[in-house]
Amino acid sequence: MDIKTATALRRLRLVSAPEAVSFLILLVCSVLKRTTDFNAVPVMGAIHGVLFVLYVIFWADAWNRTKWPLKTAALYFVLSVLPTGGFFAERKLKRAAEDEVIAARARKEGVVSA
Repeated sequence: MDIKTATALRRLRLVSAPEAVSFLILLVCSVLKRTTDFNAVPVMGAIHGVLFVLYVIFWADAWNRTKWPLKTAALYFVLSVLPTGGFFAERKLKRAAEDEVIAARARKEGVVSA
């Protein structure tokens, strides 16, 4: 894996958890708006919107660089629209990055020729 691909995956991973948190907070703010006089939806909506747009941009960049199959790319996109999906995406991306590091070390040491 080249450095640009690793960077694209890292950016996607780093934005996925904050995007999920902002989505959950936005849902709480929506409920509070309906049940109380507290209305933070405009602020949280803007924050979540920016994080979601960043997630989609980073997702598209990662898909372009990694050449994921359509199924994998679709999975990461669907995770972005689920309230806690960003947490699962972050964990999955972290695991994939760790596997890639292990494989690179094995290739470097000559354990595998893949």
